[in-house]
Amino acid sequence: MWTTLESRPVPLGTPALACAIIPAFFLVFFTVFPPAFSNNALTTPGLMREFSAPVDEVRQAVVYVVRDQIIHGTLVFDKTPILNGAEAVSSTPLFDPWTGPGEVYYKIRKDTIAPRHFLDSGDQGTIAVRYVVIPIDANRTRVKIDAIYMESAHRAFHPSDGTVEKSEMKEIKDHLEAQQEAAAQAADARRRALSAELVRQSLVHQQEDETSRLNSANAEEKDLQQQVTSLHHELERQVKSPGADLKAAPFRSAATVRELPAKASVLILIVTPHWLGIETPDGQHGWLPTEQLEQLP
Repeated sequence: MWTTLESRPVPLGTPALACAIIPAFFLVFFTVFPPAFSNNALTTPGLMREFSAPVDEVRQAVVYVVRDQIIHGTLVFDKTPILNGAEAVSSTPLFDPWTGPGEVYYKIRKDTIAPRHFLDSGDQGTIAVRYVVIPIDANRTRVKIDAIYMESAHRAFHPSDGTVEKSEMKEIKDHLEAQQEAAAQAADARRRALSAELVRQSLVHQQEDETSRLNSANAEEKDLQQQVTSLHHELERQVKSPGADLKAAPFRSAATVRELPAKASVLILIVTPHWLGIETPDGQHGWLPTEQLEQLP
């Protein structure tokens, strides 16, 4: 039997016929069954940004976004602009193991059909996002994000066009700023509380000082009253029995102001060798001989 190849008769079963048929077979095979791409050779745009914040604060923001169950910056259906259903994982074969500096986190979303913003994506597959947190110094931290999509049937890899990385980074930035704002408000609240406490303590100390001064003044007043009472008692006398005449002057011949009964209390105002100038309880003044008065009991 014969067939034509380039208008020349070639017998079936000859080596020339085999050389013509084999390349045609592989061309058809790879057209129907495309080879899987190696993710080792795949490059993604990725995105890196430096934040003016300690690594602990940046890590907290990154972990929050990793666990938010959303792949940001892509969608499947126009009516559902947010792609939920993502999960945080410790590793994924969609990325080679990270050998650089920093801490690595992953988020994946399985069973995703032709997600937007992944180049030439089609069919059903898995989205994977990698986050690398790299400390620079005490107050600066760098974050690197890469996103990729793999079709499950043919293991064809499709890199992001950068939209997913930008959206994920924005979420980290927004959450970090919210954290910093909350921390600033908490610090301000603590400062206000401390200031209020200091004012309260100052008022308490002031009140204690005023109370102490008042107590001291009361004690001094009481002591003075006791001294006055003691002095008053020392200056008080009573008229001896059977009574005495209150004189207008310190002389026996002086006019009598009034008669004072025995035991009548008087206050000594003037002291002379023989006469005492006194005041009666009703405020009348006069003189009495010293021997006509005695100490109060």
